Amino acid sequence: MKIGLYFGSFNPIHVGHIIIANHMVEFSNLDQVWFVVTPHSPFKKKNSLLADHHRYQIVLVATEDYAKLKPSNIEFGLPQPNYTINTLTHLYEKHPQHEFSLIMGEDNLQSFHKWKNYEMILQNHNIYVYPRVFKNKEKSKFDNHLKIHLVKAPIVEISSTFIRKSIQQKKDIRPLLPFKVWNYIDEMNFYK
Repeated sequence: MKIGLYFGSFNPIHVGHIIIANHMVEFSNLDQVWFVVTPHSPFKKKNSLLADHHRYQIVLVATEDYAKLKPSNIEFGLPQPNYTINTLTHLYEKHPQHEFSLIMGEDNLQSFHKWKNYEMILQNHNIYVYPRVFKNKEKSKFDNHLKIHLVKAPIVEISSTFIRKSIQQKKDIRPLLPFKVWNYIDEMNFYK
């Protein structure tokens, strides 16, 4: 099975994440997309980051109606700080029957050459890239790489930061969140 890995803090997951993941699984050769919830780094300030298990739970309720979208807490048990190459190695050891690819925004592709062991990632994994609007867009050294696939997905300009700030300001942002996510956040009094 071809699995696309969509990494993020998902603090919280929103409709933009779901739109992109669903587009990737429906309009590429991926069979599933796993939302890999990244754990809180012990080296970073906590700020408004929800506890790992709450962010995982939010991703779980956001994806439960989509058969091809799955939550993953695979990184919760790995040593911190963690690197993508370590997660990929761990996933391959645990699920050798699957073929794992990365999903990333076009803006992240610009700095991909700075990732730990990025050459090994490219050697062993495909990367599916969705378009993003960002400043300083320049030609990437990966533009014509055989393992990098630019997917014409919808450009969604919603951020989790905007959602958290809007909740603090008592704005009605329900349309930006899956219904079950909004209910969970509201019931738990998160981000207020």
